Amino acid sequence: MVTAYDTAGSLGADNGQTRGQNRSGRSPASAQAAGEPEARRGQTGSKARQVRQQHDLVAALRSAGKVPSAWAAAFAAVDRGAFVPDRMWCDDEHGRLRPVDRRTAPEQWAAAVYSDIPIATQLDDGRVDWPDTSPLVTSSASQPSVVLAMLDALDVHHGDTALEIGTGTGYNAALLAHRIGCEQVTTVELDPALADQARSSLAKAGATPNVVHADGTGGYPEHAPYDRVIATAAVLIGHVPYAWVAQTRHGGRIVTPAGTAFRNGELMALTVHHGTATGRIVDDAAFMRLRDQRTPLGAARLSTLVDESPATTESVTAISPGDLVFDDDCAFAVGLLLPDVQSSVWWDDEQPGRFEVLLFDVASDSAATAVAETSRHDDRYQVRQYGPRRLWDEAEAARAWWVGHGRPGRRRFGLTVTAEHQKVWLDDTTNTVGGPT
Repeated sequence: MVTAYDTAGSLGADNGQTRGQNRSGRSPASAQAAGEPEARRGQTGSKARQVRQQHDLVAALRSAGKVPSAWAAAFAAVDRGAFVPDRMWCDDEHGRLRPVDRRTAPEQWAAAVYSDIPIATQLDDGRVDWPDTSPLVTSSASQPSVVLAMLDALDVHHGDTALEIGTGTGYNAALLAHRIGCEQVTTVELDPALADQARSSLAKAGATPNVVHADGTGGYPEHAPYDRVIATAAVLIGHVPYAWVAQTRHGGRIVTPAGTAFRNGELMALTVHHGTATGRIVDDAAFMRLRDQRTPLGAARLSTLVDESPATTESVTAISPGDLVFDDDCAFAVGLLLPDVQSSVWWDDEQPGRFEVLLFDVASDSAATAVAETSRHDDRYQVRQYGPRRLWDEAEAARAWWVGHGRPGRRRFGLTVTAEHQKVWLDDTTNTVGGPT
C-alpha cells in the first residue's frame, strides 16, 4: 500500500462551517457605495480583469453567507491578488501541490487567487525553490472564508489596537488596517524574507501597518497592551504563549487556531481578565503550527517498522479505524488525552476507498496501524502494534472516555491560561480534562 499522505489542512482550509447569512441582494450602485472595486477608465485590460475577479470572489462569498457585515467593506476593498506572489503552489485535482507561474499561466493563477481556496507561498521554510515541491507548507495565503471567520471571531471595534502573530503575505494585516487604521495594527513575522515581502506588498497597496521581523511567540511588547491579538499559526492546546496573554488589555480578546498532535483544526477565542485568559473552541480552522511547536516527523519510518519488525504484535479490534480519525469530535478528545500521539492516513491508490490509519509517537518509537475501507463496515479489524507503547490500546481507551462522557462535541471544550499553567476543561472551568501543562 503506497499512497497519498493525508495531512491536517495546513493551509487554512475551511471545514464547511457556515457563518451568519448576509443575502442583501443589493444593486450594483449600492455595492459600489459600500466600497466594492469596479473597473475604471484608463485601467489596463489585465488590471480590469483582476478587479472584476476580485468583485466576483466577494460576490460569491457574500451569496454563501461567508462575509460578515462588519468586514464587507474591507474585504471588497482589499485585493487578494496584491498579496499573492507571481509564483506559488496550488492543489491539483488529486490534492497534490503543483507550481503555478503568473507569467506563463496567468489564467490559472487568477483562477486560484480569486477562489475560496488556500494557496501555498512557501515550502520547507524557504529551502524549497519554485517550481520544486515539498509536503511541508510553511506559509500560505489562507482560504478567504476562513480569514473572514477568524476576523469575525476577533470582534474588533473602531479604536482597538491589534497584534497579529504571523504576517505571512500581509493580506490579513491589510484587512485589519482597512478596518481600524494602519496605526492601530502591529504584525509580527519570524521569517525575514516573508516580512520584507509583506511590507512591500502592503506599501504598494497603500497600507502601512507596523511590520516587525521577530519571533511572534514573544508578542511585541513595545506596543502593548493590545485590545485584540490574532494568530495565523496554530498552537498546541495547552501551550498558548503566555506573552500573548500578558500583552492583552483587560477585557481584550485572543483568537488563535489550535489543535493537538493528533488533530489540528480548531479555532479558539479567549478573553483576558487580570492576566488570565479563558475561552472555548468557537469554529474550525486548520493552520500550520508555530515553528517551535511543530510535531516531530517520523510517520514513514515508524510505518515501515510496524510492517517489517519481528517485534510487531497483531490483534483485532471492533472499533473502526475511521472512527478514531474521521470523527472530528472523537479525534479531538483522543488528542487531548494522548498529547504526544500523532495520526496519519494513507490512501491506497490501487484500491480506491481503502486506507490505513497510523498512530505514532516519535519519542517512544511506538506505532500502530489498522486498515479499513470507506465502502464497508466490518465486525473486526486487524491491528498491528510496535514499540513500548500500545498506542492502539491507548487510543481505544481514550475513545471509551469520550463515549462515556456522552460523546461531547469540540465546542464544549475550553482552555484557561495563566502565568503558571494551562488547563483544558469540559463544559465548566472546574471540570478539567487531563492534567495542567
